[in-house]
Order: sequence, then C-alpha cells, then structure tokens
Amino acid sequence: MLSKVKQILKDSHFRVSGSLWIEGEEKRFLGPGRVELLERINDTGSINQAAKQMGMSYKKAWEMVNSLNSQVNTTLVMTQTGGEKGGGAIITEEAKQLIMYYHLLRKRFETFLETESRQLGE
Repeated sequence: MLSKVKQILKDSHFRVSGSLWIEGEEKRFLGPGRVELLERINDTGSINQAAKQMGMSYKKAWEMVNSLNSQVNTTLVMTQTGGEKGGGAIITEEAKQLIMYYHLLRKRFETFLETESRQLGE
C-alpha cells in the first residue's frame, strides 16, 4: 500500500503529522493547551497568571479548568479566594499524574509520526 501511495505523491517532501488529544464522548479533555495551562498554574499558583503567560483570556482559562474538572472523578485544579495574600490555585496530584501520562503518550505519538514520515519519504 505504501509503495502505491509514494507513486501518487509528487515528491518525497511529505510527512505525517497530527495533534494528540484525549477526548470524552462529547468533548475534548486533555491536549497540549490544557497540559500547558495546568503546568503554568502549577508554576505560578494562579489561573490568572497562567493565562497571561499563555496570552489567553482569564475567562478562557477558567472555561478550560471547569471543563477539566467536570470530566473527572476528582478535582484537578483547586482554587482559594481572597484572603490577606489574595486567592490562588494549585493542581492536585491527580493533575500531575495526568500531565506525566500525557507527556509519555506524546513521546510515543511523536515516535509514531517520525516512523511513518520516514517510511513515506524513503
């Protein structure tokens, strides 16, 4: 099959690419943007600061956090309001496990893409 595909293509400058998402039945759950948001919340202790660093609106970041939290059995991002030092946010251990799983999954996906691209270009 691959040899027939190669005959169809004009040159060997094609590559296989794609995005990697973990999806539920009705909506996306975890992908590169949400993983980055979780990591930045972890680093900054703030949804607002994480959103700013990503060039994203606070509203959009909150929508992503709510979507993440609504699709799991446990909270992934916990928030605190007000107080002397202001509010803040932390990610839970479960969120950290999901981040680690996504990165491992991403490595396997990249290996697949590289292998397929190499075979396509040979």
